[in-house]
Amino acid sequence: MGETVILAKIRAQLTSFSPAERKVAEYILAHGEFVPTMTTKQLAEQANASEASIVRFCKRIGMESFRMVKVALAQEYSQGEATINSTSLIESNDTPHSLFQKVTSLNRMSLEMAPKTISYAEFENAVTALQAAGMISIFGVGGSYTAAVDAQYKLMRLGCHATTSSDYHYMVPLVTMMKPEDVLICVSMTGRTHEIVELARFAKERKVTVLAITRLDNSPLYKLADICLCIPDIELEHRIGSIASRTSQLNIIDALYVALFHSIGAELVDRFDESRARADEHRQEE
Repeated sequence: MGETVILAKIRAQLTSFSPAERKVAEYILAHGEFVPTMTTKQLAEQANASEASIVRFCKRIGMESFRMVKVALAQEYSQGEATINSTSLIESNDTPHSLFQKVTSLNRMSLEMAPKTISYAEFENAVTALQAAGMISIFGVGGSYTAAVDAQYKLMRLGCHATTSSDYHYMVPLVTMMKPEDVLICVSMTGRTHEIVELARFAKERKVTVLAITRLDNSPLYKLADICLCIPDIELEHRIGSIASRTSQLNIIDALYVALFHSIGAELVDRFDESRARADEHRQEE
């Protein structure tokens, strides 16, 4: 079997680990198939490392806990190789159909791991903050802008005053007009994009609530956010574009949309029916 996504990600980060974390990484690289059945204590003994080092190692690779790493490895070993990066795409003999299977497997993995990276309390805080907000602004650049547009559309359907843009200079005056009870949603996989971090910092200065949708990492955005909805980080590189990360972002936005719909109540149903009826009339006239 080829190298799994998690193992490839660990190998790519190997030189960035501390000596203790590297012991854990090297053991998992050498004996990954045994790790899903091990406890933290057992891995610590086998890798000649401390349990605290295992916890730090997990967070360094974007995983909230060792249990999450075990689940990810077990899923990958059962589903087969799903590594997608520029090198593997160029050098492999994959057919279009096998690449379809890899992309599907990667997206499925991101969805299955999502409940293990998002704090239930943080998600509830996010719903409460969005309900109370008079204005909601969503900022994302690059691949994350797709998710920002989707969030704006869904929030607009719920009757929220929501605005989005990928232009930092457009967003700055918008944040200036926001109040403390309003919410700025920052969508960024890395949490390190300069424009995202600067806008989040400006919003914090204005006392505006910052809700981040980003990976579990000690990034500037993660540190600045009042509420952080973390997504699993299972991509090896972003050179060929965001794949699983966008799926994770859209999944969180869908969940927020459904939770808000549930909280707002039945009056939305009549509005949705009216909107659909008007659209149907327009189609019949064409």
